[in-house]
Amino acid sequence: MTISTCYDEKSLFSRLCLTCPDVWRAYCEHEFVERIGDGTLAIESFRHYLLQDYLFLIQFARAHALAVYKTDDLDEMRVSSQALDNILRNEIHLHLSFCQSWGITTAELAELSEARANVAYTRYVLDKGVAGDSLDLHVALIPCSVGYGVIGRRLKENLTPNNPYQVWID
Repeated sequence: MTISTCYDEKSLFSRLCLTCPDVWRAYCEHEFVERIGDGTLAIESFRHYLLQDYLFLIQFARAHALAVYKTDDLDEMRVSSQALDNILRNEIHLHLSFCQSWGITTAELAELSEARANVAYTRYVLDKGVAGDSLDLHVALIPCSVGYGVIGRRLKENLTPNNPYQVWID
């Protein structure tokens, strides 16, 4: 799949991705992602990712809470509030269940420290939101949201048999 077939070329985001295809491809086709897709990622690397992703979801929820605060538009507030509610009620619950299937306890998650890369990205997003307006915050959030969808779809289309990460990809 090429970068140009992943998007609707009429959208602003698609046009932005198409202006820097090497950067977007490096993001969506990172070695970590590729190894999840072909099932060769070391189990400990995936486990570390699961632990950090839990902490990421907490910061992601905070960013959506900030989006509610930063806008004056009631419809935009509702959308951000729904995203926040979905993260807090569904995504974190799904993540906790998935972690449990990997032998990760809630006690272990509660004692985690954030990795430097996690702190760097999540605080960048929050800093953009605090310093700017809701558009600045959403622009900082969207590569993650859209990237997960693009990556997940591509990996699912090219899934290798007996992939230990299939449930996560699905």
